[in-house]
Amino acid sequence: MDSPQAKDWIAARLALDPACLQMESLGGGVSNHVVLVNGPSIRWVFKQALGQLRVEQEWLCRQDRIFRECQVMRDLAGCLPPGSVPGIRLEDRENYVFAMEAAPADAQPWKAQLLPGEVRLEHAVRAGRLLGAWIGESAKHPEWRSDYGDQTVFGELRVDPYYRTTAARHPELAAHFAALIEECGQRRVSLVHGDFSPKNLLVTDDAMMAIDWEVVHWGDPSFDAAFLTNHLLLKAFHRPAQWRDYSAAAAAFWKTLLATMPPGYDWFEPAAMRHLGCLLLARIDGKSPAEYLTTTTVKENVRTAAARLILTPPATGTDSFERVFS
Repeated sequence: MDSPQAKDWIAARLALDPACLQMESLGGGVSNHVVLVNGPSIRWVFKQALGQLRVEQEWLCRQDRIFRECQVMRDLAGCLPPGSVPGIRLEDRENYVFAMEAAPADAQPWKAQLLPGEVRLEHAVRAGRLLGAWIGESAKHPEWRSDYGDQTVFGELRVDPYYRTTAARHPELAAHFAALIEECGQRRVSLVHGDFSPKNLLVTDDAMMAIDWEVVHWGDPSFDAAFLTNHLLLKAFHRPAQWRDYSAAAAAFWKTLLATMPPGYDWFEPAAMRHLGCLLLARIDGKSPAEYLTTTTVKENVRTAAARLILTPPATGTDSFERVFS
């Protein structure tokens, strides 16, 4: 997807003249090549999985994760509100490529609003409703337990680079990471996105679409809730004068999520809070540091706060903000 021949390859698959296609690289983060293709009657995104991720340290992952990503979007399309996930339009298993419908032209990653300080609570509400919806739907689809039970990619893209790498750099906290890894691996109750962050939630004024399902698996959904809460917390470190705005977004997210989920999840928020400090520290000292936290002072502040949250987990998502900033 990043080669000069990409346009010709796509045109051939679509039986179109290459001259009628417009292509725009969307980057794809560290783990994929992603290209937006506009042409006659199509506005599609082509995605290709990488085996060697684009980071300074060696980070490998199986490329066939992309087939599971296709399948979960097909499965969820019939369960979630229309537009919550992209529609799949083409799959090339030989080249680890698929094509999906693009989000509306006016959509943007929620991160693009949050990072400069535009915090809209309605987006936090939609994120809570969306996560709660597929947790609830999972109970209606017991076949998903076997379809998505393999956690290999979750280990390669989350547990190893986030938790084990960070624990190796903080041996004084290694026992906490080890206990969390074991707990998370044993709790298998629903679909888990695995990268439920604002960059993967495309927003318009009245809708939200979840993308990048390559880490999806059947496991511990508290990881997703902690993952999003952690991103709001990271933005507060980036813009500390607005920490109350990000805290309000976390509160709106959690209130909606807990109200949307089925009964019997009393363990859920405490479990997420045990993840939170570890995820916070991982975005400084893991293999995928937050690119916008650049100064030594901020990084040390994050390390101090993360250790505090790991040793004494907060009671709720909003309590974590109060604990760090008040």
